[in-house]
This record gives sequence, structure tokens and C-alpha cells, in this order.
Amino acid sequence: MLGTGTRFESSVGRAGRRAGTFLAVAIVVAACSNAGASTAPTTAANPTTAPATAAATTAAATGAPSTQAAAAPVKLELRTDAKYGSVVVGKGGLSLYVFTKDKGDGTSACYGNCAGRWPPLTVASASDVIPGSGVSGGLGTITRTDGALQVTLGGAPLYYFAGDTAAGDTKGQGLNSVWYLASPSGTPANGATPGATPGASKCTGPTCY
Repeated sequence: MLGTGTRFESSVGRAGRRAGTFLAVAIVVAACSNAGASTAPTTAANPTTAPATAAATTAAATGAPSTQAAAAPVKLELRTDAKYGSVVVGKGGLSLYVFTKDKGDGTSACYGNCAGRWPPLTVASASDVIPGSGVSGGLGTITRTDGALQVTLGGAPLYYFAGDTAAGDTKGQGLNSVWYLASPSGTPANGATPGATPGASKCTGPTCY
């Protein structure tokens, strides 16, 4: 009987030791698995990659506007004025003028305060100006001293008048006998000759040049 009990106890002891060994192995495996999992968030977070991607997106968005054209194309149209006949208009239907002090030699005589009151019609490139129906004068551009391209019609540089605030206004017509509405061919609408000696002034003040 003692032999049988001894064998039973030995068997139980061996089983307990095997269970303990299995438990220890399981704990080690679990510990290794947890250790591996603990490194995963660091890799997924990837703190160095996210800011770089955001910066690239921001740079692309910031750079986009710089590739756009500086000015929109303009189409020259004709408007029939009850007093002056067919005259050329630009953006928003505003009247365009020619300056008889411009000699037709590819230059403008209007700078400084003059250009402030008589803004030149400028475009980003020569192809940005489009002739509307009835505009008969040849279109072109000249380069101003600041590098801007000013539109010409029939060789005459074109200008707006700061005193005109709505489509159809012709407040600059005949000022100082040197400013005239542009006709379809680019000549002064009243028939004055570009480059002619100006007559007596019809106005005084900062609007006369």
C-alpha cells in the first residue's frame, strides 16, 4: 500500500511541476506579446511623418495663388452715346479715353498724378485683350515704365477716367482739350488729332492734364 501511495504522490508532484512550467511559459509569452503591443502606438503615431505631410499640404495651398494670372482678360465693346456716337468701353462698361499728348511712338505721356486720375488700361499679356464687334482699330500693347502692359487701339494708349463711376459716364470727354473718348478706330471721338497742340483748357484742378 505504501508503494502505491508513493507512486501516486510522485505522479501528482510531476503533474504539478508540469503545470507550473506551462504557466511560466504562458506568462513569458504574454509578457512578450504585451511588450510588442506597447511599441505599436509609437509606430502608428509616427509623430515625424504627420507634421511633414501637413506642411506639404499647406505649402501647396499657399503656392497656388502665385501661379494665377495677375489680371483678367478684358473685352473692348462699343457703346452708342447720344452725343458722341460710337465710343469704346472696357470693364464694367466704363468709357475709355485717348490722350492727344501721346505721340503714337509706343510711349505714354501720362504718369504720376496724371495716371492716378487717368488709370491706364493694362493687361497681364497682349492676348488678354479681346476686340468686340465693331472695334475696328488694331489692338496692341506698350510697356510702361513700371513694366505694366498698356492696351493700345489704333496705336493710341487707352485710359479710364477716375471721375467716371458708372457705365455710360463720359465726364472726361474734352477735358483740357487733350482727353477724348476713344472711337472704334482708336482716334478721338470728336475728331481731334492725336499729338495735336492742345487748345484752351476747359477745366481747372487736379483732373486736368
